[in-house]
Amino acid sequence: MRPIAEMSAAEASGLRYILTDIDDTLTRGGKLLASAYASLWKLREAGLKVIPVSGRPAGWCDCIAREWPVDGVIGENGALALWEEPGNTIPGEALRLPSLRADYHPAAVRNDHPVLAKVRQRALAEFPLLRVAKDQFSRLYDLALDFAEEEPALPLSAAGRIRDIALEEGARAKVSSIHVNVWMGDYDKLSMVERFLSRRFGWQSGAGDRELIFAGDSPNDEPMFARFPLSCGVANVKKYATLMNRLPAFVSSLDCGDGFAEIADTILAKRRGDRAQ
Repeated sequence: MRPIAEMSAAEASGLRYILTDIDDTLTRGGKLLASAYASLWKLREAGLKVIPVSGRPAGWCDCIAREWPVDGVIGENGALALWEEPGNTIPGEALRLPSLRADYHPAAVRNDHPVLAKVRQRALAEFPLLRVAKDQFSRLYDLALDFAEEEPALPLSAAGRIRDIALEEGARAKVSSIHVNVWMGDYDKLSMVERFLSRRFGWQSGAGDRELIFAGDSPNDEPMFARFPLSCGVANVKKYATLMNRLPAFVSSLDCGDGFAEIADTILAKRRGDRAQ
């Protein structure tokens, strides 16, 4: 991983899309940092498309798509995408409010699948301190098992074992910084990113690979790190290095949301040609 400061001005100037994880990439300790949220506004005001890509549930994505300065949001590790289409603001015409749109991955399977029930039963039996995530009620497609969002925090070794239980039962699973997300269906963050960008913005795989930067922090971001040559981790990604085969190309010096702000400020400065960068 190279320091984000080593990104070239040409690489920064070629960007059109800024994609980012949420937990421990925009947040710290579960709170969205002011520095990170302000950076979302600055990136969007600079003309870049800003799209969070998260393991968080459909219910959260509804709020994010409507209220954050973003051009869409991908949730539940790729099961769905939500975005807002603007209303009519032409002077003299009746105001038309924005409309929320949704796309669901064709391979997504609802989370009442019996395999997920068995994974949940086995995982909770093996780890009595494990719990189902408090946001499970607003999920449509996955099961989120909380090993580190609330106390008591379980070690990463436990998260790895929970992932293995899911795989043994025939489910898919990824470890984030707080949850083990388990689902049925052949998709992940990457497959929905490619689907959403191409259908919504006409993005072309291959030719458009260097138009995109993804910022993340944990193993469930690995498909994105592996796919896009300008991917970037916030500094806390280093704690998961032994759990991943592919690390991001760049890394910030700061962690969590402050690291994302560092990435954003570096990109914007290089696009402006600031000499300090």
